[in-house]
Amino acid sequence: MRRHLAAALVVAALAVPGLAQQGLAQQQEPFEPEGYRTDNYRAPVPATLEGARVLTTAETETIWRAKSGAFIDVLPRAPKPKNLPAGTVWRDAPRKNIPGSIWLPDTGYGALPPAMDDYLRRGLAQASHGNKSALLVIYCLADCWMSWNAAKRALAYGYSNVAWYPEGTDGWEHARLPTEEAQPEPRPEQ
Repeated sequence: MRRHLAAALVVAALAVPGLAQQGLAQQQEPFEPEGYRTDNYRAPVPATLEGARVLTTAETETIWRAKSGAFIDVLPRAPKPKNLPAGTVWRDAPRKNIPGSIWLPDTGYGALPPAMDDYLRRGLAQASHGNKSALLVIYCLADCWMSWNAAKRALAYGYSNVAWYPEGTDGWEHARLPTEEAQPEPRPEQ
C-alpha cells in the first residue's frame, strides 16, 4: 500500500507543471544572493559564484604546485583587545594556511568599513602585483561565506581572473596537503 502511495505521489509531482523543477531547485540551494552575505557566515555556500571559477581541491593543488596563482586567505581573526589589563597575556589563535598565501583577515564580511575595504584593495594589488588579470585564488574554510564575499568583491574591484576555493583549508588539510603557520598582513588599526 505504501509503495503504491509513494508511486502515486511521484507521478503526481511529475504531472504538475513546475513541481518537479521546484524540488530540483530546493536541492540546489543555497542560491547566490544578489549582494553580499551579511550574517550566518558559517553555513552551506552556493555551488557557484557568477564571474568566478569555482575550484575543487585537485584544481587548487594544480594551481598551487604550478605557482600560477596568488592565494588569498580571508579567515577572520579577532584583534587584540585595546583595553587589556596590564600584564594580561594575549595569544592569537594559530592559523595554518596554504603555503605562500597572503592572509587578509576580516575582509570577507558582507559590509566593510572604508579602512577594511582599502586594506582588501591594497592586499589584492599586492598579491596580483597590480595586474587585474592575474589569477587570484580566494579561500577561507569549508562552508564559509567569507571567501565567497571576498571573491565577489574582487570581481567588483575589476579583477577578471578570480577563482574561489570553497573547501578552503578544511578541504586542503583533508587531502593531506601541506600547510604553514600564517601571520596576517597588518590591519589598518595595527
